[in-house]
Amino acid sequence: MNFEKTTEKDSNYDQLENMSVRELLSNINNEDKTVPNAVEKAIPQIEALVQQIVLKLKTGGRLFYMGAGTSGRLGVVDASECPPTFGVPFDKVVGLIAGGDTAIRKAVENAEDNTEQGWKDLQDYNISNEDVVVGIAASGTTPYVIAALEKCNTENIVTGCITCNEGSPLAKAAQFPIEVVVGPEFVTGSSRMKAGTAQKLVLNMISTTTMIQLGHVKGNKMVDMQLSNDKLVARGIRMIMEQIPVSESTAAELLNKHKNVRNAIDAYRTQQ
Repeated sequence: MNFEKTTEKDSNYDQLENMSVRELLSNINNEDKTVPNAVEKAIPQIEALVQQIVLKLKTGGRLFYMGAGTSGRLGVVDASECPPTFGVPFDKVVGLIAGGDTAIRKAVENAEDNTEQGWKDLQDYNISNEDVVVGIAASGTTPYVIAALEKCNTENIVTGCITCNEGSPLAKAAQFPIEVVVGPEFVTGSSRMKAGTAQKLVLNMISTTTMIQLGHVKGNKMVDMQLSNDKLVARGIRMIMEQIPVSESTAAELLNKHKNVRNAIDAYRTQQ
C-alpha cells in the first residue's frame, strides 16, 4: 500500500479569509462532526490495545505515551489527569514529549527528528517489558516516536500507536496500531484540529476504560479521586451520602478521617 498523508491534503474549503466569522465557525464545526465517526471505526483497534494495557497494568506495569508537538502535549495532558481522577501513582501513566517539558509550552526545534532521544527518554524511567508504550503522531511519520517503538519491539515491550493516516510507518512499527482517518484539515495540514480532536477522544477512551477495568470507578463514580480542592471534597461528600445512610456532617467527618471516598465508605460498612 502506498502511504499517503490524508492529513496533509488540501482542505475541502478555500478562500477562508473571505468567510465571515459565522461561516468559519460553522464550517469548522461541520468538519469536527466527522471525527467521532472516524473514531468509531477504530474501536476494534482501540479495544485490542486497551486489553494489552489492562493486562500489563494489572501486574504492576505502566503506560507510556510518546509524541511530539500537539500529539505529545495531548499525551502529557491525559497522563497528568490520571492521578487526580483515579488516584493512581503519578508514574503509573507517563507522558513523554519530544524536547522535554519545555516543549509543552514552546516548540523545541528539530526535537521530533531525533531518532535516539525517544528511547533515552524511556530509559530514564527504567522501561521494561512489564510496560506498554503508545506512540502518538497524527502524521504517522515522527522519527522520535517511530524509532522508540522499534527499539521497544526488540526489547519485547508491548507497543501501540494513535495516528490519523492509514498505512503509516508508525502504524507498521506498532504491534497494536490505532488508525483514525479524519481526512483533510479545515486549514490545510493543521493537524491540531480534527486529528488532535481524534487523538484526544481516543486517549480519553484508553485511560478511562483502563482505569475502570482496574477498579478505580465504582458504579459511575471516581471513588479513588484525589481531594485536591473544595469542589472535589464536596463531590466526595455527596458520593459518600449516596452510598451509605449518613448525614452530610458525618460524611464530611468520614472523608476527613480517611482522605478517600472508597476508604471512607468501606470503613463505615465494616463498623456496622
